[in-house]
Amino acid sequence: MNRSHILTLHCADRPGIVSAVTTSLFESNCNITDAQQFNDELSGQFFARIEFKSLADEFDSGPLAAVLTALGAAWALQPSDYQMRVLILVSQLDHCLVDLLYRWRTADLNMEIVAVVSNHPIETFDRVNFGAVPFHHLPVAAGSKADQETRLRELMGEYAVDLVVLARYMQILSDELSTELAGRAINIHHSFLPGFKGARPYHQAHARGVKLIGATAHYVTAELDEGPIIVQDVEPVSHRDTPEQLVRKGRDIERRVLAAAVHYHLTGRVLLNGRTTVVFRD
Repeated sequence: MNRSHILTLHCADRPGIVSAVTTSLFESNCNITDAQQFNDELSGQFFARIEFKSLADEFDSGPLAAVLTALGAAWALQPSDYQMRVLILVSQLDHCLVDLLYRWRTADLNMEIVAVVSNHPIETFDRVNFGAVPFHHLPVAAGSKADQETRLRELMGEYAVDLVVLARYMQILSDELSTELAGRAINIHHSFLPGFKGARPYHQAHARGVKLIGATAHYVTAELDEGPIIVQDVEPVSHRDTPEQLVRKGRDIERRVLAAAVHYHLTGRVLLNGRTTVVFRD
């Protein structure tokens, strides 16, 4: 079958990288359908995302792998139609969860939601239609954090999870788990940080008369809320907006920013570049 693939790569920048990779694809009877690249002059790194279709019945990645190895590249190759297995973590707020479920069911996001995990019982989500998606209640009590994360790791293994999405999950992952999930866990939060920490951030922002609110989606790292940023968005507000209106607008921004970040990850559009990211938008 003529299957489409996505190749992502990064390596030290040098002349001839594009020529070497595209020549290899040409010689393997492939047609490039989309290609984006970025030369980071500050880090001296080259980044690329190439989508191509094999014109042969089967694509032999051996010649391409040999070229990428010779370039010293870190690379990944996946079929364009591959559905990543996604585990969603959520606490009490369900707006991001509901949005992800909807976009999955309507094929807006090409993924497979394998389970939802919450530190609150399923009764908390009486407005949510989980359908056949398994729900796991993993409570967190004083002194039980390590046990809860052990069970979470077991579930990730049982479901063969590719990506973890923290859809307003109000628990801090341990440094060990954050490190294990490097580049494979996406978090969403309001963009006021490092200001307006703690409870009721929109109310705090209203009290200070902010004129912009927003949201940030980033990869999870051991440094709390300081992982490589994938997507951000903002929306102007005014003195007419009440704290409750800021909360409502904030929820809208949070869910669309998280959905965009998940989409970019699923389609191989995000490449890590140290503490930041290269995002090849479609």
